[in-house]
Amino acid sequence: MRATLDGKLRDVVGARTATALHEHLGMTTVGDLLHHYPFRYAQRGDRADLNALQIGEQATVVAKVRAVTTKPMRHRRGSMLEAVVSDDDGNTLTLTFFNQPWQARHLKAGRWGLFAGKVTEFRGRRQLNSPDFRMLGDSDDEDAGELVEEFAGALIPVYRATGKVPTWTIAKCVRTALDVLAEPPDPLPEALRDARSLMGYGRALHAIHRPESTEVLYAAKKRLKWQEAFLLQTTLVQRKQRAAASPAVPRPGRPDGLLAAFDAALPFTLTEGQRRVGDELAADLARAHPMHRLLQGDVGSGKTMVSLRAMLQVVDSGGQAAMLAPTEVLAAQHHKTITRQLGDLARGGELSAPDTATRLTLLTGSLGAAARREAAAAIADGTAGIVIGTHALLYEGVDFHDLGLVVVDEQHRFGVEQRDALRAKAGTPPHVLVMTATPIPRTVAMTVYGDLETSRLTELPAGRTPITTHVVPGGDGRWIARAWQRMTEEVRAGRQAYVVCPRIGDDEGADGDADRRPPLAVEDVAPELAAGPLAGLRVEMLHGRLAPDVKDRVMSRYAAGEIDVLVATTVVEVGVDVPNATMMVILDADRFGVSQLHQLRGRVGRGGHPGLCLLVSEAAADSPSGERLAAVASTTDGFRLAELDLEQRREGDVLGEAQSGARSHVRLLSLLRDAELIGQAREAAATVIDGDPDLTGHPLLAAAVAALVDDERAEYLEKS
Repeated sequence: MRATLDGKLRDVVGARTATALHEHLGMTTVGDLLHHYPFRYAQRGDRADLNALQIGEQATVVAKVRAVTTKPMRHRRGSMLEAVVSDDDGNTLTLTFFNQPWQARHLKAGRWGLFAGKVTEFRGRRQLNSPDFRMLGDSDDEDAGELVEEFAGALIPVYRATGKVPTWTIAKCVRTALDVLAEPPDPLPEALRDARSLMGYGRALHAIHRPESTEVLYAAKKRLKWQEAFLLQTTLVQRKQRAAASPAVPRPGRPDGLLAAFDAALPFTLTEGQRRVGDELAADLARAHPMHRLLQGDVGSGKTMVSLRAMLQVVDSGGQAAMLAPTEVLAAQHHKTITRQLGDLARGGELSAPDTATRLTLLTGSLGAAARREAAAAIADGTAGIVIGTHALLYEGVDFHDLGLVVVDEQHRFGVEQRDALRAKAGTPPHVLVMTATPIPRTVAMTVYGDLETSRLTELPAGRTPITTHVVPGGDGRWIARAWQRMTEEVRAGRQAYVVCPRIGDDEGADGDADRRPPLAVEDVAPELAAGPLAGLRVEMLHGRLAPDVKDRVMSRYAAGEIDVLVATTVVEVGVDVPNATMMVILDADRFGVSQLHQLRGRVGRGGHPGLCLLVSEAAADSPSGERLAAVASTTDGFRLAELDLEQRREGDVLGEAQSGARSHVRLLSLLRDAELIGQAREAAATVIDGDPDLTGHPLLAAAVAALVDDERAEYLEKS
C-alpha cells in the first residue's frame, strides 16, 4: 500500500494511534503528521541546555543519568525514586517517581536517555514528575531501540509532543508513514527549484525527519521554508492583483467641499506623516480601482484623524463612509470624537448648519428598536454620510445608499468574512482602509497583510506627553503600597487612573496552571481597593460581561470625570480616549503580551499631563517574563517593541490562532530570521503571477494555493 499526503492516518498507523494523534495533536491525514516537523535534533552527548527549560512547559530532553536514589516517603506509605540527570555543562534536572521502584532497573548512572514531561519546580529545583522516558540503546525497549538504530551516530528528531503522545511515538509514526509514502506532487515550479537549487518535495520530507547529516537537514529546511513562503506570497499577490483589477467608483472629492472646510477649521497643524499618508489615501480614492490599504500607527499617532479626512473626501464625492469598530465602547468613542472634531460640519440637515455639513449615525446592537429604525433609514436614503458601528452594520436590513469607503478599525479583531460582508453592501466594490494600532514588523506586514498596500504613521501629534513606565515587584508589599499611594496623589491633584487586571472574576480563567495562582480579577480587586488603599476615591469596574448600556454609562461617567479610578480588563486596550487619565497600574503584567502592554499604557498621558504606567509582576527579573517587562519599560517605540515581540513569540502566535493548529501552513518559516527569503519569495511569486495570473500553466501550484485558501478560509491572511 502506498500512502498519499491526503490519506487518512488510521490507514497507516492504525485506529488507536490515529485517534490519539487526532485528539491530542489535531492530526487527521498523513500530511498533518509529516508536516509536524521536529523542532530540534539531538545526539547523545549533546548539551541539553537544562537551564533553558521553562516552568509549566512540556519538555523533552536528552540527558545523562548522574545518580539514582530510592527512599521512603515521610508522610505516607510507599517510596520515592529520585534520579538526577544533567547536561555537559553540569546543569541538572531531577526526575521523581512515586511508588515505582522498578524504574531503577533502567535508570543506570552514566547512561543517556530521552526524558519527557511537564517541568515543575520544588524547593528551587527544576524537576519532572513521573516523566515518560526511553533509555538510548535499550535492547528491550522497541521504540527506543528503533530510534537509536535508525539515528545511530546521526541526529535524533525531537517533536513537540504532549503528555499522552510523546516524541518517540510521533517518531515511530513518522517512520511508518515515510516508508509507505508515494512520491508527492511538487507544487513549486521546476524553474524556481532549479534557480534556487531546491531539493524535491518528497526528498525534503524524508530528509527533515530522517536527516543523514546537518548539510542535508539544512537543504531540506531551505526547501520547505521556500514552499511555505512561496505559497503564502503567491496567494497574497494573486488576491492583490485580482482586487486591483476590479472596478470601483472614483471618489476624488472637491476643492470647496466638506474636507476643505474641516481642514480650514483645524486648531492644530497636521504632522508631516498625517499629510503624507493623507495624500496617499486621497490618490487611492480618486482611482477607478478599489483601494486596499493598511494604515498602521503607534498609540496616539493620529490614525483616526487620517481616516476621518479620507471619509470626508468620499462624502464630498457623493458617497458614504462606514467605520467598523470591534466593540460598542470603541464605536461610541469614535462617534463622540468625530462628532466633536467636525463640530457644525456634523449637523447635516439641521437649520443653520453649513451647506457642506454631513450627518453622523451610530449603529450598534444595543440600540432600541425606534433608534435602530431611524439609523437604518438614514443609512438607506443617504442622509447619513458617515456611519460608525459594530457588527450591527453587517446585519440584514442595514442597506447603504452608496457605500464608497469601508474603514475597519483594529483590523486583527475581524475575520475576512466580516469585512467582506460589509463590502458586499456596496453596489460596486468600495475602497477599503484597515487600521491597526498594533505596530507590525515589516516581514509580518509582508506576510500577513501582503494583499494590502501599507502606510505607516510613526510620529506623535503635538501635545502628546511622554509616558514613564516602571516594573514593580508584585511580591514586595512596600512597593505595592507606594503604587496605591501614588495613585491617590494623582487623583487628589485632579487626575484619573486605570487599574487593569487579566481576568473578570468568578471561575473564568481561574483554573490555569496548577503551579501558578489564578490571575487577579476585576471583581475581586475593585472592592478590595475601594475598601482599602484607595478608600475615599470613586472606584468602579468595567469589563466585557457588563451589559452594553452599563458599559456605556461607566465610560461616559469616567470620561466626564465622575469616576476617579476605573478597574478594568483589556476592554480599555484600544480607542478609549480620556485626556485627564494620567496613571495606569497593570496587575499580573507578565500575563499580557508586549504589544498588549504597549496598547494599554497608551490610554494615559493623552492630555497635557505626563503619563505613568506601573507594571506589577511577581516574575523574577531574570526570567523571560521579567526581561519582557523590562523591555516594555525601557522604550515607548512601538515598532521596536513589535520586533521584540516577534523575537519572543512563536510564528503561529504572530500569524494568529488559525495558524497554530495542525493544519497550519507556516511551520518552519521565521518572520524574523527569514526576512530575506520572504522578500525573495514575494518577488518570485509576483513574477509567476504577472506571467500567469490564474496559474493555468502551473496546475500543481494552483491546486496547492487553492488548498491553502480553502483550509484556512484565508482568515490567517487577515490577522496578526
